[in-house]
Amino acid sequence: MKKIVLFPKLREKHPALRVVLEWVEAIVFAVVVATLVHIFVFQMYVIPSPSMEKTLLVGDYLYVSKLTYGPKLPNTPLAVPLVHNTMPLSKTGAKSYSEAVHWRYRRLGSLKRLKRDDVVVFNYPADTMIARPVGKRENYVKRCIALPGDSLQIVASQVYVNGVAQKPISGLQQMYYVSTDTPFPSKTLADLGITQEDVYYNPPTGEYLLPLTEANLEKMRAMSNVVYVEQYERGSSTEIFPNTTDNQWTETDFGPLWIPAKGSTVVLTLNNLPLYRRIIDEYEENELEVRDGVIYINGVAETEYTFRMNYYWMMGDNRQNSLDSRYWGFVPEDHVVGKASFVWLSLDKEKGWFNGKIRWNKMFRAVR
Repeated sequence: MKKIVLFPKLREKHPALRVVLEWVEAIVFAVVVATLVHIFVFQMYVIPSPSMEKTLLVGDYLYVSKLTYGPKLPNTPLAVPLVHNTMPLSKTGAKSYSEAVHWRYRRLGSLKRLKRDDVVVFNYPADTMIARPVGKRENYVKRCIALPGDSLQIVASQVYVNGVAQKPISGLQQMYYVSTDTPFPSKTLADLGITQEDVYYNPPTGEYLLPLTEANLEKMRAMSNVVYVEQYERGSSTEIFPNTTDNQWTETDFGPLWIPAKGSTVVLTLNNLPLYRRIIDEYEENELEVRDGVIYINGVAETEYTFRMNYYWMMGDNRQNSLDSRYWGFVPEDHVVGKASFVWLSLDKEKGWFNGKIRWNKMFRAVR
């Protein structure tokens, strides 16, 4: 293959520019290759919140495989390379992409199917203050709890899929009130892997609100200064999916709920429409309205709907400290970015470089 040379005549007339042009060629080539790898092969992602503790910690740097579920073509091909949605150093949040060209969703061949309990990176599906194309929405990482066609229910914090209890997940956490007669030393909580950011303490009552794994729960109950331990429960509200004023579901008692599958048809009623409104109206881009108690889709009165995409149910392992599908519902297949494969670097923001900042025991560990 003949090598493409930039400005050959200019090089001959001005030999001093040869070195500069060679550097330009190298940089352009590197950016093109890096962009293609970023789009089609893998992406690096850093954990910004504790919603997946203890599986993933704040400061974990993830290798996210796009080949596993199949890379998807970008919605906005006209974009600054290697930049997500805003220009670096922009004080106004200037967009890093143009919507002059918009490609519809298309995913290339996958190596594996998305499975239950996979840890997945996806584009945030709920409404935000800034409207963006799917591929330019914020990245979230959660565990896939249920697949298209599954039936989901949560009873007293226990997840059931198709009537079967979810298998135990190492490191899964729930929130607990812990009453004490004397405060915990900071080292006690640190030894349990509880960061200061996750500690809520009310000095007048001596009560803590803490995220605890099953193992840490037993250790906490055995401590001499602990008076009682009770699981934290948040009442039903419009914040919980399907976000209606008469909603009775909570974080810990939810469903039953069927997860929509591509090609499946559901009977539509005014009662179940809140479950599927966002799918029909936003994700699958139909005109939806209700007039005089009748549901209209694209101007036609309808009593049923056939789904055009598969949908998934995502939840954090830090169950009561996670903004997930219990709040905004289903995750469409076109929002799935890739599989969280392994942690290649882990930094503890509460420690210094010479005081255990690098979590060596987490580096190059597979995400399970």
